[in-house]
Amino acid sequence: MEKVVLSIKETANILNLGRTSVYHLIKERKLDTIRLGRRRLVKIDSVHRLIEDLSDGQ
Repeated sequence: MEKVVLSIKETANILNLGRTSVYHLIKERKLDTIRLGRRRLVKIDSVHRLIEDLSDGQ
């Protein structure tokens, strides 16, 4: 089964960014998240969309 959400740490690793940068992208609404208890999880489709958007801009 393919993952549909990622932890902040997993997202940072995939994007090769620090956690602070991931939280900044979340604040700018460039990454969609859900809350599960106290955890904030990033929707994998928003990570793919961010990468596509950045690729299209070049």
